[in-house]
Amino acid sequence: MTTDPQTASRLARRAADTARLMGVDFIPVAGSAPPPPPTPAPAPALPDATDPEDRLSRADRAVRLTDLPPVTDVVAALDELRARYERESVVAQRMEGWTNIVFGDGDPHADLVFVGEAPGANEDEQGIPFVGRAGQKLNEMITAMGLSRETVYICNVLKVRPPGNRTPTSDESALDGVFLDEQLAILNPKVIVTLGKPAAAYILGTSDAMGRLRGNWHDYRGVPVMPTFHPAYLLRAYTKENRERVWSDLQQVMEKLAT
Repeated sequence: MTTDPQTASRLARRAADTARLMGVDFIPVAGSAPPPPPTPAPAPALPDATDPEDRLSRADRAVRLTDLPPVTDVVAALDELRARYERESVVAQRMEGWTNIVFGDGDPHADLVFVGEAPGANEDEQGIPFVGRAGQKLNEMITAMGLSRETVYICNVLKVRPPGNRTPTSDESALDGVFLDEQLAILNPKVIVTLGKPAAAYILGTSDAMGRLRGNWHDYRGVPVMPTFHPAYLLRAYTKENRERVWSDLQQVMEKLAT
């Protein structure tokens, strides 16, 4: 069966209208001629978060944080970064259903920074990271270290809540992660603790399992990194063995902070 030019043109227009309504790049139509290249040219595809070359180009991770010029006003720099996040974050613009940006909490001059993956429902409601049940468990972990929540800094890779508290995608982590990179450059901590696999995956640029990562020191731009289990996982798998593993990780952090 052949299609006359007028019918083919009508089908192509209908497909284009449908594509625009559905928010997709194209819907192929059998028998239709390929469309002419758009003007202006489309933006390049977002790089994959797992590509190490893209990660290095998005934030110069070859430069050690200790080699960067000192930030004279850390609080003002964080405020400016948050304002820029509100204006420019593609994740915040595309993500549906979130209420508040959850940027960070604690002492901006702290030696120790905890990094999680993304806000949950309680965090989204209050605009503060780790305030739900997992946050209460993190507070207990910090207290056991002889510290307080007010003397450390806590943040996430993503600054807005994914729908249904789902795990962030690698592209979402890459897009929001560039703001985390700048945040950590401003904070310039002595030690970083990543909470859970998604945070460790972004910070360390690895897909290794938590069982291989935790308990061992890693490096982020010259800063020692200790991955450990997320408090939410610890609540789900509250075994003696897991508690001992986390406490062992935190003891190593305490020793590192004391040097």
